[in-house]
Amino acid sequence: MNLSRRQLIHAAGGTALAGLMGPAFAQTPGALKISHQFPSGSLTEGDFRDRLCRKFAAEVEKRTNGALKASVYPGSSLMKTNAQFSSMRKGALDMSLVPLSYAGGEVPETNIGLMPALVPSYEQGAAWKTAEVGKQLAKVLDDKGVIIVSWVWQAGGVASRARPLVTPDDAKGLKVRGGSREMDMMLKTAGASVITLPSNEIYAAMQTGAMDAAMTSSTSFISFKLEEIAKHLTSGRVKTYWFMLEPLMISKEVFSKLPKAQQDVVLAVGAELEVFARDAAKADDKTAAEIYAKAGAKVYDLDDPTLKKWQVIARDTAWKDFAEKNESCASLISAAQKLL
Repeated sequence: MNLSRRQLIHAAGGTALAGLMGPAFAQTPGALKISHQFPSGSLTEGDFRDRLCRKFAAEVEKRTNGALKASVYPGSSLMKTNAQFSSMRKGALDMSLVPLSYAGGEVPETNIGLMPALVPSYEQGAAWKTAEVGKQLAKVLDDKGVIIVSWVWQAGGVASRARPLVTPDDAKGLKVRGGSREMDMMLKTAGASVITLPSNEIYAAMQTGAMDAAMTSSTSFISFKLEEIAKHLTSGRVKTYWFMLEPLMISKEVFSKLPKAQQDVVLAVGAELEVFARDAAKADDKTAAEIYAKAGAKVYDLDDPTLKKWQVIARDTAWKDFAEKNESCASLISAAQKLL
């Protein structure tokens, strides 16, 4: 068959276009941006939450043969801490590792992620994922446009300047950062004044005297170097009423646009990293106590009787208030108590 010059050019152009739309085009790497508020490190050194994000990025890229890559933006360098959850919901941010309770003003149910005395151990926290409470919480987040990739729980305690905060009686007259609305309610009932700010702003507030004591995770106690200021540490290494759900999450809008194979990799890698997160968090509980003791601070551990005193206050204040928010919150707190 003889082809005209026009037909030959048209055929050549079609072939070139087909090439662009074929395998070479399909393999163009995707790119995810992961934001978090914690100090920058490496795959092997530094804050384990930053390391988790870097491990996630490296493993996802490896398993997708470079088709899906991810970049980590530590220290709130991509966007402000409190904007991350809302941005994920809108698809404006791909992924974030952020304390879930920071979204409490936007989605009341997320405050269960830092509910005083509701999670007493790492084992119980891990049980949430497959239990009724975890399934309900995942559904709430999914409906709001966010998917949990890695369930990360962290124990915490209290760092204070002038005097220790161990029992409820110790709270009277102190200006304390609790970390969530519910934690603040318990502290107020115990007689404290509450301060609200992200964990990466604790150092400055304590340094200036605007705050007497801060509750946060053991890892943050290490990363933000509060031992330079604090003279007392109530550790989370034995017992604690302060357990935070601090998951790695992805925007549902972003996730839905990934090929099914990449979605599977994201979820598989995220699930596998939960063991790393648990072991690292436990190690940080012990390390934080050692660092503060070496810096000259007095370290205290909670016993069961003291834990129960805090739990009584929490049940009558934070838990009750949370249950009264809406039917969803009531169902969540009821389901969580089944694991106690």
